[in-house]
Amino acid sequence: MSLEEKINTDLKAAMMAKDEVGLRGLRAIKSAILLAKTEKGSTGEITPEKEVQMLQKLVKQRRDSITEFEKANRQDLITKEKDEVAVIEKYLPAMMGEDEVREIIKKVIAETGATTQKEMGKVMGAASKQLAGKADNKLVAEIVKSLLV
Repeated sequence: MSLEEKINTDLKAAMMAKDEVGLRGLRAIKSAILLAKTEKGSTGEITPEKEVQMLQKLVKQRRDSITEFEKANRQDLITKEKDEVAVIEKYLPAMMGEDEVREIIKKVIAETGATTQKEMGKVMGAASKQLAGKADNKLVAEIVKSLLV
């Protein structure tokens, strides 16, 4: 079952259950899928990798909004955004733990031969390909910085 089919099924269930929080999150995902399918140069199909990127982008947008709402002390909007993040994250693959990410980055550093922080870009490029959709890039960057001295 594709992400779009799963979202449509869950959207119907949320409508019947009158789940407002779920509806907001699911509608955001559905909207992003429709935009991705109709954007210029699109074939009308979305790859699983593109789906994960799209969902991660939605989560990031909401987390950025939460940060701004915290500065403005808008608890009502913070709650709304956090609820949507929770709904969207259900459709993302499970994220790797910090220890797993650290081990993969150690292997990438060994493969690339990087030794200083000047070579961080080379390591980040290779690590991002291996960890796409499996780990937060912010975490990856922090680990790479700590391992390259």
